[in-house]
Amino acid sequence: MTVKYMLLINAGAVGEDGVNNDCTVQDWQTFDKAVQEAGIFVSGESLADLVTATTVRVAADGTRSVVDGPFAETREVLGGFYVIDVPDLDAALDWAARCPGSWGSGSVVVRPVADFGA
Repeated sequence: MTVKYMLLINAGAVGEDGVNNDCTVQDWQTFDKAVQEAGIFVSGESLADLVTATTVRVAADGTRSVVDGPFAETREVLGGFYVIDVPDLDAALDWAARCPGSWGSGSVVVRPVADFGA
């Protein structure tokens, strides 16, 4: 039996040159290939630049507000995700540690995907 886990990749702070020097494109290609070859890849995407984001909030009275952003207090932003299908949390954590997004100033949040028996 396996469990699906989402690896939420939070990009670390970007330097003044606009580059995150913690990993390279080759590092990402190598990780992506390893996930595919291990047969655990379910889905994954890289997200477009943060400036394309829009935040929606709905108040208790049903009033909707839409603003450009998100504008977080931190320089760390959600950059993409993988959904993997592995035997347990330990395996998911091992894959998260191999992910270039977890290196240096980045981080990867590991969460199980809820199974509602559908």
